[in-house]
Amino acid sequence: MPAWNHFKTITKHKILVTRYCFRMGLYKQGLMHDMSKYSPTEFREGAKYWQGIRSPHVAERKDKGYSEAWLHHAGRNKHHFEYWIDYGFNCDTIIHGVPIPRKYIAEMIADRISASRVYLGDKYTQEEPLKYLNNSLPRLWFVHDEVKEQLSFLLGMLAEKGEDETIHYIRNVFLKE
Repeated sequence: MPAWNHFKTITKHKILVTRYCFRMGLYKQGLMHDMSKYSPTEFREGAKYWQGIRSPHVAERKDKGYSEAWLHHAGRNKHHFEYWIDYGFNCDTIIHGVPIPRKYIAEMIADRISASRVYLGDKYTQEEPLKYLNNSLPRLWFVHDEVKEQLSFLLGMLAEKGEDETIHYIRNVFLKE
């Protein structure tokens, strides 16, 4: 039943992200979030590598050396860093991250909270999304510094002040600036 389990996992995640996005005032993004996960390219690989405790992309990468589903997903969803990579011009790297519009940063926050909740279950705490980011930062050399600062600030606020205050801040301050 890996296909059914994968469907339940991605749907639970999508519903959570939709709720967070709605609370932030991002209605269209909430409704459209991760729709590509239901496409044949992503769903087939997700079901094949489903484990229930982490993204199936990790297992697919371990098996094949890359994740076809992830490459498909990241290129179609603006709430992922990888979508915002471009070739350098007058800079010291061949490729580099560009600034990400705040509405997609906000969706990243909703996505990270929801993924942590789905994969950690009862072990979830409001500090987990920040821990995940901090563990990932050494590998995120390509992400624009402003984006890293914004995510660190917002996930730090989540860890310190909780969801309600952070989502209120995102909706009423961060997205208005």
